[in-house]
Formats: sequence, C-alpha cells, structure tokens
Amino acid sequence: MNSDEKEDCECAPPQAETSPAEGPYREYEEPEIENPEASRMKRAAAKHLIERYYHQLTEGCGNESCSNSWCASSVGFNRMDNNAAAVKALELYKVNAKLCDPHPSKKGTASTYLESSAHSNSACGNRKLNHKDVHSVRDNFKDVNYLTEEKVYEILDICGEKEDYSPLIRVIGRVFSSAEGLVQSFRRSKPHTKEELKSLQGKDEDKDEDEKEAAACSATAMEEDSPASSSSSRLGEASSAENDVQKLAPDEVSVDIEAVRRVYERLLSNEKIEAAFLNALVYLSPNVECDLTYHNVYSRDPNYLNLFVIVMENSNLHSPDPEYLEIALPQFCKAMSKLPLAAQAKLASLWSHYSAGQIRRMVETFQQLITYKVISNEFNSRNLVNDDDAVVAATKCLKIVYYANVLGGDLDVEHNEDEDEEPIPESSELTLQELLGEERRNKKGPRVDPVETELGIRTNDCRRPLVAFEEFVNEPLNEVLEMDKDYTFFKVETENKFSFMTCPFILNAVTKNLGLYYDNRIRMYSERRITVLYSLVQGQQLNPYLRLKVRRDHIIDDALVRLEMIAMENPADLKKQLYVEFEGEQGVDEGGVSKEFFQLVVEEIFNPDIGMFTYDERTKLFWFNSSSLENEGQYTLIGIVLGLAIYNNCILDVHFPMVVYRKLMGKKGTFRDLADANPVLYQSLKELLEYEGSVEEDMMITFQISQTDLFGNPLMYDLRENGDKIPVTNENRKEFVAQYAEYMLNKSVEKQFKAFRRGFHMVTNESPLKYLFRPEEIELLICGSRNLDFLALEETTEYDGGYNRDSRIIKEFWETLHSFGEEQKRFFLQFTTGTDRAPVGGLGKLKMIIAKNGPDTDRLPTSHTCFNVLLLPEYSNKEKLKERLLKAITYAKGFGML
Repeated sequence: MNSDEKEDCECAPPQAETSPAEGPYREYEEPEIENPEASRMKRAAAKHLIERYYHQLTEGCGNESCSNSWCASSVGFNRMDNNAAAVKALELYKVNAKLCDPHPSKKGTASTYLESSAHSNSACGNRKLNHKDVHSVRDNFKDVNYLTEEKVYEILDICGEKEDYSPLIRVIGRVFSSAEGLVQSFRRSKPHTKEELKSLQGKDEDKDEDEKEAAACSATAMEEDSPASSSSSRLGEASSAENDVQKLAPDEVSVDIEAVRRVYERLLSNEKIEAAFLNALVYLSPNVECDLTYHNVYSRDPNYLNLFVIVMENSNLHSPDPEYLEIALPQFCKAMSKLPLAAQAKLASLWSHYSAGQIRRMVETFQQLITYKVISNEFNSRNLVNDDDAVVAATKCLKIVYYANVLGGDLDVEHNEDEDEEPIPESSELTLQELLGEERRNKKGPRVDPVETELGIRTNDCRRPLVAFEEFVNEPLNEVLEMDKDYTFFKVETENKFSFMTCPFILNAVTKNLGLYYDNRIRMYSERRITVLYSLVQGQQLNPYLRLKVRRDHIIDDALVRLEMIAMENPADLKKQLYVEFEGEQGVDEGGVSKEFFQLVVEEIFNPDIGMFTYDERTKLFWFNSSSLENEGQYTLIGIVLGLAIYNNCILDVHFPMVVYRKLMGKKGTFRDLADANPVLYQSLKELLEYEGSVEEDMMITFQISQTDLFGNPLMYDLRENGDKIPVTNENRKEFVAQYAEYMLNKSVEKQFKAFRRGFHMVTNESPLKYLFRPEEIELLICGSRNLDFLALEETTEYDGGYNRDSRIIKEFWETLHSFGEEQKRFFLQFTTGTDRAPVGGLGKLKMIIAKNGPDTDRLPTSHTCFNVLLLPEYSNKEKLKERLLKAITYAKGFGML
C-alpha cells in the first residue's frame, strides 16, 4: 500500500490504546486561556505533525542514505506494525523529534508530504491557519460523518469526473472506521441533517468539524480524547431519540440492507477503494470490541447492530486474501463474539430471512478463517486449539449463522412430545452424595444452549435447514481437537476456557461420540467411587458394577427381570459399568461379552413372534405394536437396554424408522414422517392431497379408519367424534391427513412409546446426548454405520506377534477377506469384534489387531472380541487359510478362556 493510499484513508494510523491512568472515560478539558479558534488550529497542526511522524516510521522519506534513526528509510531501522508506529509517532511529537523532508525519489508521496509539511510548519510557526489556504478536493466532504446510498453515488460521480477517487477513499475510511458513523449509515428512514445530528449529540459548540475529524484519527485521539468512550457516549445520547423515531420488529434493523449491497457492488471493483474498506475494518474492530466489552453500548442503542449487518455484507470477507484472514477478519470476529445474548438472537433472526446462498457465504467466511488458522498452526495437547482467539471467535460467530440457518429452514415448533408425567426417580444415594460434595450433575435436565432459549426454538424443530447441517462441520478442526481437554472445559464451564462441545454443530459424529464416551466413563467411575464410599459408611459390600448373570437360552427372562428389579430399587445402578456373565462360560467381560449380550437380547426382543413390534417386509423396519399383549414395563425395559447400549458404547442391530429417534428427542411424528415409517400409506395420503377431482364423491371416505389387531381382526377408530358420519372433502382433507398421521405415529402407540422413552431416559437423562446429537446422529450412535468399507479397515489394522503388513499370510488373509460376500464379511466382523456393524465413522475407526498364534496347524482362528484382536495361525497356504477362517466365523458361538 503506497503513501498516497495511506494519505487517502484518514484512518490509516491505527488507534492507540488509552493509558490506564487516563481511563476510558477521560474527558477533554478546554484550555482556559486560548480561544476556541486558536485551540482548533493547534489541534489541526498537532494532527498533521503526528501524521508525518507516522508516515516517516512506516514508509520512510525515500532517501536511502537517511541518517534519522526514526525514519523507515534509514539503515538498520527496525520495522514496526501500525499500532506500534502510531504510539511511537505520538511520542516523537511530544519530544519534538527530527522530521525528514520527503526525498524526490519518493514518488507519489512528495507532493502530499510537502502539502502536509506546509500546513504543519505554518501552524507551528503562527498557531493560526486560514481556511482560505485550503483548496484541495479532500476538504469538500469533511462534513460527511455517515453515508447514504445517494451520498456515495454523489461522491463517486464527482470523483469519476475528476478521475481522482481519493476523496471517496477518505470518506469511506472515516465512516467505516467509526462505529458511530457506521451505525448511522444507510438507514432505511430519512437520514438526519447535520443540524439534527448536532442536536442528538448534545449541541456541543466546542466540537467543530475539525475536532470530529480528529476524533477519527488515533494519534490525535491519544493526545486529546478517547474515541472509544466518546463514540460510546455519543451513541448513548442519541439512542433514546433514535429509538423513539423507529420502532423495530424483533427480526428487523434500521439499516437498508439492499442499499448496502448495491453500494458494495459498485465500490468493491476498485482496488484502492477495496483497500480502504480493509484498513477501516482493522481500525474499527478493536474499538467495537471495547464498546461491547466495557461500555454496554448495545443495551443503550440497539441500532449498534447495524454495524455488524453492514460489515458482513462485504463480499471480500469471503476472499482468501491473507490481509483479511490474518488481521481484519479475526479482529472483527473477536468484536462480534462480544455481542450480548439478545443481540446474537436478533442477528440470527435477521439473517434467517436471507437466502440459502447468502447464509452459505457467511458459513464459508467463518469456516475459511477457522481452517486457515488450524492449518497454519501446529495444535497439540500443549498448544490447544481452544486457546486460539481467532478460531474461538469465528466459532462463536458461526453459531449465530447456525441458528439463523435453523430459523430460516422448515420449522416445526408445535408437534412436541409431552414430558414424562412421573419424574425419573433419583438415586437413594443422593443425600450421601451431597454430603460428600458429589452432587449429581444436571439434576434439572440436560444442558440447553442459551441462544436456543433466547430464540425459543430447538435445533430438532428444524426439519430442513437452509444449508445442510454437514456444511457447518469443520473437519480440520476435528482432527486437531484434544477431546479429553475439551470435555473438561465443557464440564467445568469456566469463562477462561472455551469448549467446542458448546458448539456441537461444528463437530462431526466421531468427535461428539468421543465426548459422550468420556462423559459416560466419568459417570461410571463416579458411581463406582460412591459405591466404595457407601461400603465404608454402611459396612456392607456393594457391587461397583451393573452385574448381569444370564443363561444363554433364557436371556430375555434373566436380563429383563434383573433390570426391572434394579430400575425399581435403585435406578442409579443403571449408570454403573455393565458387566455381563454367561452362565457356564468362562468369558471375562472387557466389552466383548456385553456386545454379544446386546445382540442376543435385540434378536429376541424384535422377534415378530413375541409380538412387541411389527415388522414391515418392504422397508425392513420395526414399529411398536399398538395391540401388543405385553405390559408397559416390558417396553420400559427395552428402552433401558437401548440406553445401556449407548452408555456402554455398544452398537445394536436395531431397525427403527427415523421418527422413533425424533420422538426420543422430543418431537412428535407428523405426516412427512410416514415417508419412511409407512411409505405405502404416505403415498396414498399424498395422492389424496394432490387429487384434483371431488374427493367426497370419487373416494367416499370418512374420518373413520380401520386397523387390524394381533390376530388379524379389524379395529375401527374415529379420527373425529362420529367420524363415520363425517365425509372427507377437498376442504378438510388436510385435516384428515394430519389426524391420520397423528393417530398412526403417536396416539395408537402412546402407551408403548412413553414406557419405552421412560426406560431410555432412565439411563441417559443426565447425559449430554440430547445436547450434542441430532436424531439422525442418534441412529448412527445406536446402530453404527451400514457402510462396510473393508479397504479402510485394512489401512488401519495393526499387527503383532511377528506379523507385519508385508507378511505372506497377511497378504493372503486380506485377499481372502475381500473375496467374501456381504454376509460372510458380517460374520467375520461379528466373530472378531462382537458386532456386525461398523462403529460411528466407519470401519476405518475400528482398531483391529491381527496377532500370530503359532505355526501352521489345524486349529481354527480365535478372537478377543473385547479388544478386537484376531489370533491367526500361520497356515501353510491360502486355501487352508480360507477353509479354516470360514469355519471359524460361521459356527462361532460362546466364550471360553484361552
């Protein structure tokens, strides 16, 4: 950036910080002797001199043989950043340090310097300055302290005629670097006149135009007043009058957004003008951060939000320009992250009216900054990404866009499941826990994001967002995030440490699952410790585990009876670590036995012959049997099993439609949920809605529907009172469809589902499950991934006992496994890991080990399902390997001790 452009932008010298002694509210004291005119001239002269010192420190005089130690052109001069240069310029002015004359070789700046020098010397010598001596174009727009679309075009036209855009650049620099100027710019109402502005600002006659201009210059600000506090105070004074003028809706601002977009479109094509926006943003952001942090400016003037709306419309924020990514955007994000909760909610409400393309641009802007910072730094356990201010600030800003995306999507805030009538029983150990300082966490329920509370919506209310939720996930961030540390920050909730778990939208399912794993394990250890303390106090031996001893051929009777007793006596025991023992078998449960236990229980429970669930051959999905003969307690136990599987990090082979997971998260089923729960019925009802003829005459259906019970007998149900007498017409068919879906997905299975949900919540009620995961992620968490990528498994498998990736037997093993069919591959997974499903994130996340188990032999391969270890003898040839492996995975059943 050359000196012409710096001179063009009056905000070029960045603002220096106010000294602690002066404080943010230091007031300017008018000299008692000098008259106002002399005082103004003195300030103007001081300003010119400080600007010269600043240019000398940042650009130099152009003389390569310069001997001035405080000139950037001198040999050995240590370069400094803009902020340091501004502070040093003021110091040099105070001690009357040497000023260099511009060297003729300094092209493009000599005339500017000489003009500035002439003004400064004249002012220094006479302490007087005549307005008639100023003839340059730059003085034409000194009174422009805020902008309108018309004013921008007027200045642009004048500059175009003279082919000199420096006046416009100076105006942009002055307005866009001033919070006060930007807040009042581009208003939808009639812009204030100069006299009205003076009235709103208190009619301070001592503050003439030059003083206002000086207040926008950081160097003069340090010498005379604190612009941050003065800007805040003026905004505060104007707020009440301004708010009386315009009463805005919760999702409205007083800025004309379309006008801002048109102005940006006209101006950003000019490089010099674009640079003025950049420099102004760098200057503006620290002042805004100060305003929001210390002066509570938004509560006094809600129009302060205009500033963020205007800046975010700058499409160049989205550019990969290092000047934006390194300086401007991080500083602006830090300022924006200081917005109070009410302001964040209002900004989200406003942006929710934007198009999907505009939302996506903002998402990409913040994501680009996060990715840039993550890639350009080496984050690890000692240098945490949580401590990077730019990444944290950008994530907080992204949260505002995220909720705008949710609000602007397809919302369903009405169909919510009723809360459990009976509260989940607390542990009888609660009193002792409190005495020991171990109060149960989240007793009042799961955590809720404060922005959600402020907006009155939940993420799960959104059926289809403007931009896919997946676009908010930042994979590079997930790769460097130390989840154990992040989880600690999440639980402690300190102001000094930020946790990305408070912004779960940016985390992928694998990372969130790891956070849930830590939460579950810590809860298990806590319950174990409480049990030990109870043993010491009561003098009796208690079991620190949730121990289940079952018979393989009576697994349902044994398991569910035991769980029912625990649920009634002490539900807190459900939060202990599960330990399963099969009667008559020697297996020790380190995770693998539990996996098989869950699989066997699920196979039994979902057996259609039992009649608790119905199975749809077309969709391959299960649904609650509304006419089941089983009592509610049985469904509660099934919910407990599902919760225990999540709690103990086990994957289940469960096939529910997505509406079940939505209902578990608190949302009722609606017509659109029938699409995967009952696609045939969905298609029929959809055709009814789209039918163009007379529904009443052609279809002759009423508000009475029929179902079949467990034995095939028809059951009639009235969707409305006397439904058999109410025909479905073109006018009421929407109501019929809604009532039909309500009955099929909610009312008909209300008792069964409530019992099922109650059992599920008995295990997960204190878990951050609901806070972290969306319904589709809950399904992934319970069922695992259906995509089995064995090439990814091969890439991540480790070897032990003498085997390595290049061993003959290993190469033959993978060739054999890849040749298997889908069913045989699932058998192999079941044999090796205890489940035939891939974990969250796919098989690449499964850490399998293949270990050598002796030389060639007729013995079959064996496995440790708890640790995903396959013990493979070194068979003599590929054919024998395949035969032995197939026999092992096909007929494997039970556990023994090796």
